[in-house]
Amino acid sequence: MGYRMVLEPETTSRIAIYPGSFDPVTKGHLDLIARGAQIFDQLIVAVAQNSEKDPLFDAKERVEMLEAVTFEYKNVEVDLFEGLLVNYARSQNARVILRGIRAVSDYEYELQMAMMNRKIEEQLETVFMIPAMAYSYLSSRLVKELARLGGSVKDFVPPIVEERLRAKLGAKS
Repeated sequence: MGYRMVLEPETTSRIAIYPGSFDPVTKGHLDLIARGAQIFDQLIVAVAQNSEKDPLFDAKERVEMLEAVTFEYKNVEVDLFEGLLVNYARSQNARVILRGIRAVSDYEYELQMAMMNRKIEEQLETVFMIPAMAYSYLSSRLVKELARLGGSVKDFVPPIVEERLRAKLGAKS
């Protein structure tokens, strides 16, 4: 005699949070946002406000850029958060954290964070996504460094971000 599993219909939507500094948002971030928007009912792109970091763009600027480049996704919301991600996830009724992994070094760090988050909140799952091959090496840090040194960033960021970088750093297009 076999067992038959009956799934109850979900009464709540699948809300995921994609947290990060997004300083600045890159095409790699947008790749994960686009794919996350297809998987989850609602995807909250949560811009971290960390007073210990010295971002190139302030939180308001990062939110503005993200809103401009994600407006086409009706189930994507951009928000700010400060403090523990687990607490923010609870406040948003989210049960999933979406994280991108480019390399083994990312995985080691992200695994540690996921396990700590699960220890604090057992119901919170972390979903790891690998970016498209074209963006597997891309990071905000590298984009900022390239822009500071006068290199073109047009292949790595959306046009609005390229314009903002150029205005802030005098970067070439």
